[in-house]
Amino acid sequence: MILQVDKHIVLRQLEISDAEDIFNTIDSQREHLGPFLPFVETTKQLSDTKAFVESAVNAPKDRMEYTFTIRVKDRFAGLAGFKDTDRVNKKTEIGYWLSRDFLGRGIMSRSVNTLCDFAFRELDINRIQIKCAVANSASRSIPHRLGFQLEGIERAGGLLTGGVFTDLAVYSKLKGDG
Repeated sequence: MILQVDKHIVLRQLEISDAEDIFNTIDSQREHLGPFLPFVETTKQLSDTKAFVESAVNAPKDRMEYTFTIRVKDRFAGLAGFKDTDRVNKKTEIGYWLSRDFLGRGIMSRSVNTLCDFAFRELDINRIQIKCAVANSASRSIPHRLGFQLEGIERAGGLLTGGVFTDLAVYSKLKGDG
């Protein structure tokens, strides 16, 4: 599945062949991605990324989460997708990360906005939430820019690299918010 964000950006559903691009980006940008993404520390070899991609691609239909590569002019730029989807209560969470080579261009904001439209229109989701480390101002600017409401702070809600807990800002957007 492909979601067109704009004429240069597409979200392409994760494929087994994406593992190498994902690993190479993580491996070459550990200092950029590591502080707020604990999986960076445990991603030591290409096989670690392949295992993640295979588990996502081969998940049973009732537990499948849409995960997309972000591609800018057909170059890998990052990942974005849904997690912890609760189909009964029609809610999900969006997670994302972007290569430092693509920062500052609004790519992630436009990509997350496209995911929100997809979730509300195609997946019949009513509530989308985004959680960001309180100290991650770049990540927090995305839900703020897209009209999400800050619901509060989840104290010690995320476990970061090195076993350090961080507070998470919890944002939500409802289908009816417009």
